[in-house]
Amino acid sequence: MKMQSRDLIKKLEKLAPPEYAESWDNPGLLVGSADREVHKVYIALDADGGAVEKAVQCGCDMILTHHPLLFSAVKSIRDEDFIGHRLMMMIENRINYFAMHTNFDTAVMADLAADRLKLQNKQPLAMVRETESGLKGIGSTGDLTEEMTLADLAIFVRKAFNLPQVRCYGKPDTKIRRVSMCPGSGKGMDGDVLEAGGQVFITGDVDHHYGIDCVEKGICVIDAGHHGLEHIFVPFMEQWMQENCPEIETVTDGNQSPFFVV
Repeated sequence: MKMQSRDLIKKLEKLAPPEYAESWDNPGLLVGSADREVHKVYIALDADGGAVEKAVQCGCDMILTHHPLLFSAVKSIRDEDFIGHRLMMMIENRINYFAMHTNFDTAVMADLAADRLKLQNKQPLAMVRETESGLKGIGSTGDLTEEMTLADLAIFVRKAFNLPQVRCYGKPDTKIRRVSMCPGSGKGMDGDVLEAGGQVFITGDVDHHYGIDCVEKGICVIDAGHHGLEHIFVPFMEQWMQENCPEIETVTDGNQSPFFVV
């Protein structure tokens, strides 16, 4: 069975309203036509070359990702350019492309990630807005069900997000109860963490200087990786599509890290 793209888009935008997106962001229908019918959707974190190729091979007519492929103006679309090549593959194969980024972060990702750690008394970490379902924002702060050491919490995070490793800043035996987290890249949010009373900040893309500076400010850090915390977008959206659009077949990119550690 099939569904028109515009009908699927209405459902997706109800889940993650576009007005929740940050001003610099670019979610929504980025390639294709809202009038095109959809029968198979490829779900991935990124519209990288591998994802687009697999979508073509699987006969998908829509790609749904978290990160938008396009953030700024495109002045030319050429096959020799790696972004242009992906766009041409989509256009030539009549594949629509839809992204849900910071609007999804606000509407879904913050709670989804916090629930993996069973955080209690959750509150948004930043960019707070009042919605019909309560306060929403980027990231979360909440309490663990029981106090843990930083080392034990790191193991808990690694297992909860099915990761091979995480990196930690701070003393391993530091006792932690209140957790702040921001899936993706949370660099620069240490002020929000301090204001929320977070004893540890769980995020991705933490560099050396930011990590040691946070420790100096009294915040431990667990860097679980940008992909490491956000790959949960894929299984969530797969289940959501099955429950809300059962007539549409889904194919997923899986939890394939973009790098490996030797």
